[in-house]
Amino acid sequence: MTSREIVKRAIAFQNPDRLPFDLPDPHGSDFASVGMKPSPDARPSGRNSVDEWGAVWDNIGVCNLGEVKDFPLKQWEEFGKLHIPDIRESRRWNDLQGARQRAGDKFLVASGISIYERVHFIRGLENTWMDIYDNPDELGKLIDILVEMNLYAIERFSKAGADGYIFCDDWGLQNRLMISPEKWREIWKPRYARIYKAAHEAGLLTFLHSCGYIADILDDLIEIGLDVIHMDQQENMGLDCLSERFAGRLTFWAPVDIQMTMAHGTLEDIRAYCHKLNRAFNRHNGGFIPRWYGDPKGAGHRPEALQAMSEEFMKIVQESVH
Repeated sequence: MTSREIVKRAIAFQNPDRLPFDLPDPHGSDFASVGMKPSPDARPSGRNSVDEWGAVWDNIGVCNLGEVKDFPLKQWEEFGKLHIPDIRESRRWNDLQGARQRAGDKFLVASGISIYERVHFIRGLENTWMDIYDNPDELGKLIDILVEMNLYAIERFSKAGADGYIFCDDWGLQNRLMISPEKWREIWKPRYARIYKAAHEAGLLTFLHSCGYIADILDDLIEIGLDVIHMDQQENMGLDCLSERFAGRLTFWAPVDIQMTMAHGTLEDIRAYCHKLNRAFNRHNGGFIPRWYGDPKGAGHRPEALQAMSEEFMKIVQESVH
């Protein structure tokens, strides 16, 4: 069974030959990736860098990601002046040439465009939260622009032989969503549903990266067609709670909790947590894909912690072979 088939069968709960994995060298990964270059959703890492939408970014120099310091759409009266990147430009799609061949027998994940984070990169977080109540029509028009970009990208990636489609929207604070679940269902849920429907019709499995406390919307995401949650934190929601409510209904692509055990636990704690993850989610002939967090320095992860996690996950993978 190839890596591609192993991942697909794990996500479909169809008893793959072994546990799929996504780990740093020398362990390797069952995944390959492809994206737009440049992507309209690119997030610059330098000081005072400007993205395609006109957002000005800053970075403290410790991690790969920064934050927006100046927002391009301060007033809705300026909406008509907002620079909207043209996703159809041919230069963005050069990497699709031969992408399937380069991926070989690996599962090929294509990267799309966030429909919440990109909004608050454009408007600012506080403005976005107020727009939910004060300017829902304008907010909806902006989100719909991003949805249409994703629909076009899905079409292109599908034709290029991609297997899955992912974008990033961190929805959670430490113990709740950033916005009310009711407003999420009213404004964002139908937009996610359009994207996931289009992806499935194009033959792509759906992935979402989202950190923080997001348990309140996981049932909704499953309902509208999310196949895989790319989840770097679990302990703030409770591993047992996530397992009891969602195991067997959603695949978890996850490392040892990056905020708690991975950052502060002993090496023995980290190794033990690897097994807890596997027991929690790999309960229905699939449903779990162990992975690493790609910016360990930025998250404060010790090299020996990363090594312990990776080695323990590989032991679990080897034990799963049948």
